Amino acid sequence: MRQLTPGEVIQLREMLQMESNALAKAKATTNMITDEELRRQVDSGVLATESRIKGIQQFIVENNIITTEGVQ
Repeated sequence: MRQLTPGEVIQLREMLQMESNALAKAKATTNMITDEELRRQVDSGVLATESRIKGIQQFIVENNIITTEGVQ
């Protein structure tokens, strides 16, 4: 795979941050939902968001986007 530009790396980080924030908010508010249909929709959204996060993480790992050299 080609090397990502700094702008692409920033976009990737921002996408991961956005998905992580959305997931945290959805999980934190799920217990407050009393409507069953809305609860099912939120649960479905949580699963979809988790899947997108895993996909982004897999892309990062498979393409060696982040290196841990020098980290102890």
